[in-house]
Amino acid sequence: MNTVEGQQAIGPGELSPTAIKQCCAAVYDSEAVKLLVGDSLHPGGAELTVRLGRILNLGPQARVLDIAAGRGTSAITLATQFGCEVIGVDYSPRNVAAAERAASACSFGAKLAFYCGDAERLPFTDSSFDAIVCECAICTFPNKQSAAAEFARVLRVGGRLGLSDLTRQGALPAELESLVSWIACIADARPLADYVTLLAASGLEILTTEEHNGALLDLANHIRTRLLVAEVAMRLNKLVLPSLDIATVKDFTGHAVNAIRTGKIGYAIIAAAKAGESVSR
Repeated sequence: MNTVEGQQAIGPGELSPTAIKQCCAAVYDSEAVKLLVGDSLHPGGAELTVRLGRILNLGPQARVLDIAAGRGTSAITLATQFGCEVIGVDYSPRNVAAAERAASACSFGAKLAFYCGDAERLPFTDSSFDAIVCECAICTFPNKQSAAAEFARVLRVGGRLGLSDLTRQGALPAELESLVSWIACIADARPLADYVTLLAASGLEILTTEEHNGALLDLANHIRTRLLVAEVAMRLNKLVLPSLDIATVKDFTGHAVNAIRTGKIGYAIIAAAKAGESVSR
């Protein structure tokens, strides 16, 4: 939930899909986001990543694709917890470089690899993965249908997808309809039923859904606390983040917290499997 000065007046409709991807990538590999959110860029952190791994029945023989892998935190968690091979793909070269550095310092580094790529045009062959993880990212993809089709294409028959993302119900306050909202994963989030329909239309059989709204509220409150710390540090000249508009982010986060508390924004997990053979639950 970061904004660069001057961006808050720009609406997502004024940008091309490529520009939106570039903007999101630039924000999420910034130091400001790392300061506010930490190493894990999604609600629930490692706990929900491990939950996805268990739902997917990951083990040492699994080849897993982590889409929108960020700095590699989730990929490293999965490799460490389940012993699986994890290939991470991210739109940001800086994130990929950071993930590679983190993997090189990890005891499971040999099981990890990271590449630059677009989720809507994955650079992998058909049926090349046993499982896919995509955390808090499809809501930022301009063409969700293309992304879902790519998930199904690179997943082997019977393989599983673990998706976690923001959900939204109905209209949101005007303050949450902006480019900042897109970057913060809110603007183009969908109702849980829409994600289910999207995946099913791509040939993926839904196995289970879970709501984890509390994890989203915890993350939002965590960001609010870090914003206060950052604001004090900046006033004391002990922190320099020229691209961070503290006032805009504070206002946006406050509206987001209210929307979470009133049920307009939530967070959910969806597990699905590629149809074509019997899938054991």
